[in-house]
Amino acid sequence: MAEPESTVINSDVQQKDPSEALVIAVTTRAIFNLEEEHKLYLEKGKEEYTRHQQANQDKPLPPGTAFAFIQAVQYVNKMILENNPAEKDLFDILVLSNNSPESGARIINSAKHYGLEISKFCFVSDEDSTQYLKSHGVKLFLSADRTDVCNALRRGVSAALIVQQEVQAPSTPLRVVFDGDAVLFSDETDQVFREQGLEGALQYERAMEAVPIGEGPLKAFAMHLGKMRKKFSQETAPIRTYLVTARSGRDMGIRAIKTLREWGLAIDEAFFMDGAPKGPILAQIQPHIFFDDGIHNIQGARNVGVPSAWVP
Repeated sequence: MAEPESTVINSDVQQKDPSEALVIAVTTRAIFNLEEEHKLYLEKGKEEYTRHQQANQDKPLPPGTAFAFIQAVQYVNKMILENNPAEKDLFDILVLSNNSPESGARIINSAKHYGLEISKFCFVSDEDSTQYLKSHGVKLFLSADRTDVCNALRRGVSAALIVQQEVQAPSTPLRVVFDGDAVLFSDETDQVFREQGLEGALQYERAMEAVPIGEGPLKAFAMHLGKMRKKFSQETAPIRTYLVTARSGRDMGIRAIKTLREWGLAIDEAFFMDGAPKGPILAQIQPHIFFDDGIHNIQGARNVGVPSAWVP
């Protein structure tokens, strides 16, 4: 296995213990708006792209879709450390980039310009940079590249595809919205629905009401958020979590609620939409990130300016 070309430690930031921290890896195109540069890379090649980045290394990149999420995560760390300066259960952000170290200076300078607390910058020339996620203890990977996300999921790392869009940075606290089936929960009921239709899915849910739903790809991330949230009272918690699901409350809500209770996962608010569009409620919540497996729901979030991440 090839070694990463370069890992730059950001000495301006408190280094976290990855065995205790919630490590989130983001790619440069998830955190910054690099669409013009990416177009240059595709049209003119790597050398021209590198020249452009070196020539503009002191010009900060504009914020991307995941930028506000990283800022909100930083706010949570600040609140946790104010509560207990010795606390080690913190968010730890690292940037995983296919940029060469030569063109990476602009990435580092941009993060420092905005005061982003990113602990490490990993510049990997390898085609599949996701091979390094587990060695860094990454619990969640956010990328603007679908192949990256699929590779990470195959390696057993929770991952989601950041959908590029212009977003308004919402204020704190950190607000995270999860879809239910195939995101927080497994897709077992979705499979029954595809095979047997709505009536079959309803019968399945009624029969299985006392049995917790299986774990979805983002359950572990949600559980860690819940653990952090428990360090605070309901009123002072710097984290708010939401379940916004296409399930109907009357026919399919009970099993979801019982599953969350069985897991010991406290969700601040739950919305059982019964198949209605999610955009209007997301516009009201104004989350820093919304995770969903349905492309139509991601598009609905985009339409109301909500940062979203697709879980394939």
